[in-house]
Amino acid sequence: MTSGNEIIPAPRAVEGPARCEVLLDDRTTLWAAPGTETTERWLRATLGAALGLPLRTGPERARDGVRLLLDDTMEPETYRLGVGVRQGVEIRGGDPAGVFWGAQTLRQLLGPEAFRRAPVRPGTRHGIPHQTIEDGPRFRWRGLLLDVARHFMPKEGVLRQLDLMAAHKLNVLHFHLTDDQGWRIEIERHPRLTEVGSWRSRTKFGHRASPLWDDRPHGGFYTRDDIREIVAYAADRHITVVPEIDVPGHSQAAIAAYPELGNTDVVDTRALSVWDTWGINPNVLAPTDATLRFYEGVLEEVLDLFPSEFIHVGGDECPKDQWRASPTAQARIEELGLAGEDGLQAWFIGHFDTWLAARGRRLIGWDEILEGGLAEGAAVSSWRGRAGGIAAARAGHDVVMCPEQQVYLDHRQDGGADEPVPIGYVRGLEDVYRFEPVPPELTPEEARHVLGAQANVWTETMEDAARVDYQVFPRLAAFAEVAWSRLPAPERRDFAGFERRMAAHYERLDALGVAYRPPGGPKPWQKRPGVLGRPIEGPPPDR
Repeated sequence: MTSGNEIIPAPRAVEGPARCEVLLDDRTTLWAAPGTETTERWLRATLGAALGLPLRTGPERARDGVRLLLDDTMEPETYRLGVGVRQGVEIRGGDPAGVFWGAQTLRQLLGPEAFRRAPVRPGTRHGIPHQTIEDGPRFRWRGLLLDVARHFMPKEGVLRQLDLMAAHKLNVLHFHLTDDQGWRIEIERHPRLTEVGSWRSRTKFGHRASPLWDDRPHGGFYTRDDIREIVAYAADRHITVVPEIDVPGHSQAAIAAYPELGNTDVVDTRALSVWDTWGINPNVLAPTDATLRFYEGVLEEVLDLFPSEFIHVGGDECPKDQWRASPTAQARIEELGLAGEDGLQAWFIGHFDTWLAARGRRLIGWDEILEGGLAEGAAVSSWRGRAGGIAAARAGHDVVMCPEQQVYLDHRQDGGADEPVPIGYVRGLEDVYRFEPVPPELTPEEARHVLGAQANVWTETMEDAARVDYQVFPRLAAFAEVAWSRLPAPERRDFAGFERRMAAHYERLDALGVAYRPPGGPKPWQKRPGVLGRPIEGPPPDR
């Protein structure tokens, strides 16, 4: 491909650009074939609003018009964007998603003004050089996990994140809705989950070892209609929302609302409140039939709201101490003939795997679900490194690669003293750009089980939208290219070329109002002096 366009993520092939241009102005028309309506609406509402273009409906072959087509000879999510004399702009996609991704590329070709919400130079004619771009994704799962349990993000913020994902051709929002620190989704049959579980009295500021507290109550939740709106908004941008309801660990908010869900024969669960600090919580769900029925009821409502193929059930960081001390848990292990507490967790996850499969859905969980035996049909989010993903793929299970050491965006971006609340390893823009989702140890057959990759945004130390922006960008742009583009091996990737393209992309992020980390370091208001983090020195382990 040539390097004339500053497109991120990098397209598969570019012919041109030539010096001649197609000009878009208030006379430019838009023709959309059946099946391309989502892109048609998006072009008028977003691109049209930014540039002051009405994009009126016109004939298919209008000179200098914009034309949207489907082509069943092309692969899903692929597109061909052609700009030429007399033909105008044609976006041809293998499916509606492909047409939409082509429209995202068109937006980048129009410059940073196309990323604003209203025209800054009304009446301007916008030129696009003649060229042909052919493109399509490497992976079907190009994900972003958004943790709204630790710090709640109001609905408008979630919709904004979906727009930012679409601008980078990401197509899965992993929506982390429940945890020890908050329950964020309305469940009609269990109203105390939000009445009690969605609010905590105060919040630890910084790492859990920090002496600082924010003494304001914190919380919030999404109503059922909020969820419907988020899911529909995502679908219009060809993004699937995968909900996460965490079991059997990370459940103190639920236990605070309904104490009978906890191990009542070990601790006084009635004394528990929604957790106000961070870390691994010892209060886990009791392995009882009543608990299973409770969460089946929760999941019935979740399935009604989320049409996604996958439902994430967590399964991570579940301490077994309470189960070891619980006569009820030990009796269940003996009754079922399980191999100890790990077997009990596998039984718990396996129950919901079977339950979801009977309803035409698939379970996905963190790589701890491998412990005690992998639930049949389950997929794995490999977060503790590559090993879980390798083991799952070799066993014939689908995998999403999201190793903490590479793509956890709560980890610090630089080793400097000004980095706000420094967590984990230094993972800069280049580190993320050289992340490879497919472990080289896998055979080609095993590698086919790697659905794709995901960057995870855990919000313990991200108290507002500006902090989320700072941690996520610009690294999400590098991750998006890793997940979309067919890049060479990590050591052969042209990071200098990516940095050159990022110079243009920073202007787009500025137009979008993204409070990203500048290449030269944080701005004064992005720092958090005196707030304790948990930096880890040296390179991350390769495991």
